[in-house]
Amino acid sequence: MTQEPPRHATVPERPSLDGLEPVWVSRWEAEGTYRFDRAKTREQVYSIDTPPPTVSGALHVGHVFSYTHTDTIARFQRMRGREVFYPMGWDDNGLPTERRVQNHFGVRCDPSLPYDPGFLPPDKPDAKRQVPVSRRNFIELCERLTKEDEKAFEELWRHLGLSVDWSLTYATIDGASRAASQRAFLRNLARGEAYVAEGPTLWDVTFRTAVAQAELEDREWPGAFHRVRFGGVPGTAYAEGVHIETTRPELIPACVALVAHPDDERYQPLFGKTVRTPLFGVHVPVLAHRLAERDKGSGIAMICTFGDVTDVVWWRELDLPTRPVIGWDGRMLAEPPESVPAGTYAELAGRTTHSARERIVEMLRESGEIEGEPRKISRPVKFYEKGDRPLEIVTTRQWYVRNGGRDAGLRQALLERGGELRWHPPHMRVRYENWVRGLAGDWLISRQRFFGVPIPVWYPLDSEGEPIHDAPIVPPESVLPVDPASDVPPGYAEEQRGKPFGFAADPDVMDTWATSSLSPQIVSGWERDDDLYRRVFPMDLRPQAHEIIRTWLFASVVRAHLESGVLPWREAAISGWILDPDRKKMSKSKGNVVTPMGLLREYGSDAVRYWAAGGRPGTDTAFDTGQIKVGRRLAIKILNASKFVLGLGDAGPDADADGEVTEALDRSMLARLATVVEEATAAFESYEYTRALEAAERFFWEFCDDYLELVKARAYGADAGALSARAALRRALQVMLRLFAPFLPFVTEEVWSWWRQGSVHRASWPSAGELDAAGDPEVLAAVSEVLREIRKAKSSARLSMRAEVARLAVGGAAAETVRRAKDDLCAAGTVGEFVLEPGDGELSVSVTLAAVAAE
Repeated sequence: MTQEPPRHATVPERPSLDGLEPVWVSRWEAEGTYRFDRAKTREQVYSIDTPPPTVSGALHVGHVFSYTHTDTIARFQRMRGREVFYPMGWDDNGLPTERRVQNHFGVRCDPSLPYDPGFLPPDKPDAKRQVPVSRRNFIELCERLTKEDEKAFEELWRHLGLSVDWSLTYATIDGASRAASQRAFLRNLARGEAYVAEGPTLWDVTFRTAVAQAELEDREWPGAFHRVRFGGVPGTAYAEGVHIETTRPELIPACVALVAHPDDERYQPLFGKTVRTPLFGVHVPVLAHRLAERDKGSGIAMICTFGDVTDVVWWRELDLPTRPVIGWDGRMLAEPPESVPAGTYAELAGRTTHSARERIVEMLRESGEIEGEPRKISRPVKFYEKGDRPLEIVTTRQWYVRNGGRDAGLRQALLERGGELRWHPPHMRVRYENWVRGLAGDWLISRQRFFGVPIPVWYPLDSEGEPIHDAPIVPPESVLPVDPASDVPPGYAEEQRGKPFGFAADPDVMDTWATSSLSPQIVSGWERDDDLYRRVFPMDLRPQAHEIIRTWLFASVVRAHLESGVLPWREAAISGWILDPDRKKMSKSKGNVVTPMGLLREYGSDAVRYWAAGGRPGTDTAFDTGQIKVGRRLAIKILNASKFVLGLGDAGPDADADGEVTEALDRSMLARLATVVEEATAAFESYEYTRALEAAERFFWEFCDDYLELVKARAYGADAGALSARAALRRALQVMLRLFAPFLPFVTEEVWSWWRQGSVHRASWPSAGELDAAGDPEVLAAVSEVLREIRKAKSSARLSMRAEVARLAVGGAAAETVRRAKDDLCAAGTVGEFVLEPGDGELSVSVTLAAVAAE
């Protein structure tokens, strides 16, 4: 039977890296090289829960960094004989997309407006004068822009060489994802794991939405301590007043108590007494609590509802009343809270918190209830990770999913799940455990936004048209996905929307993590494709960055545990951050990102992948074009070395490759390569892809610098020694191409196509056994060391490497080992007389150059 010829069947006269990407991307797609075969059993499949990148602009080089790590693992597993399920998703709902749409089109969403089917965005968008549009119009613009971004993202990923099956794509806002997200929510609700509660909520006043604990970050923020006097307590040392120091005097009308540490002797006479708030004269109690800091300010603080998260703890544990003064827009409410005089409060109503702070300080000076000048400080303040203004705490009604924050039993179960998961690197498990143990509440999943998965709930209305929140109406799973804002609940008609005894839709959408956390279920066909689900779930690998262990990884564990009682995957491979030259994390918000397409085109995708693969699991890595250049040199050397090897003798697909390897040096080289195969295999099995690359690269340069030079003269011959050399060279080349294939897919595929059938990426991963490596690995090592000494002597004498060596003396215990390849050594070093001086010591080399001897 005639074998299929290789795809080029010839070695190019001048091989080049330029233009390889479009050629092979097109060929891989046409030939279905990475297409998933769903006929395989679960034991034969390796499934990857690929991170869906946020579709809100351009990818940056940090994405290339981490996604390359995953791709090396996918390619290795495919070559090991596993059928790799490797889909790609797009995370296209949530605040980043909305913000991008607002700025790109110059619009803002106003849900009160009717849908305009003929709406066109402004020709010249103005981000400061945004045009109001209906929710449906706004969502259409979101979908339009994300489609454009997704095409650009896919083009870049293909150019990078990700071995994704591009027929397996999804978006977190598509129908299947919305249905899965809503189904999981409804089941959480039915089991009592999802619930609604009203209370203090961290709130971003720019986006006007709630923010979950996992989305917080502390940033240094300027402020000032103001020393303010509360009304005194007769008969105590504080008859003239009690001084507190606060950075937020505008919250004095929200004050519900003063608090000091129970062991603070200074304030024990005040515990149980009341004092009057400055300006407003509201009586508030003085209480004791362990969280009060004796050495901070005056040691006594005011509790306001709400100034920070500690206020929330005090409010809850001390059972205090609520006096909210800040609205969802970040301004002071128009009306004062109960018990606060309206006349004085009117000076603050409607102001921003900054303006209110300035005005209340003026009022305190006028009343004499402030002492001295404000003392400037810098302090950590809570921010939404994507926001640019400090968070406020407002009272809202929100949806939550239980995650162990208020349930010790569930928390312990989730800690045990983290222990079942195999972490790469192992120490990343500590981040997971620290997060779970430090949870302060359940998972807040509702958001007051528009482009997201709607909460699938309606509420019946009473006779006054007010919603009955404790009797939600839910849809059957068979009709999912639904949009309560436009769909009608079972048993109602559209005409009853918003009418007494009718219904109203829950206005919120789910946090993007509430959908992304179900990515293993979504891509596996949960409740949609049972056959696929059985073949790929639970999945094998979750690759992701370390900073979202607390969000994506933990939330995914929560969802799979609650729904199926299992981990969603067996392994977690954690990538580090990509850092700029100043060792700062690259991010769009910092403006220090590098966009990758220019790099890919300038240096080639293999070169960029080489740099990325040098970042060890979980380790932050600096962006370095120097390493990218090293990667390009490596790829070029693979082309040139392969051309040399295949230019020896017959260039047919199997010429010489299966010939007998008889010479000591050739057998030694193959023996050394066998150990490299074992090392690289063990590294990949431990998800240490960087170590696998290092092993392959280290051998390759030794192969080129030493072995090729040593064997070159012999390989051109026609005797048994030449046949041995050519067989060894081609056998080694086959193996090295496969070792490099996960890292440098384009150059390895190009060379493979010159003389082999099929794709190198569907070839089997090399094994030490196929090298028939019964040689002594020390032969190549010893002879290479002698050759280096010869080169060193010629270089020191400023002579050509072709200069003759009159006499070469080799001594020590390794001298006999060198003798076994002396003919190759003498040919490579142009050696005249070769002298052995056996002994027991270390290898010794004496080089007498012909030019020196002639003098």
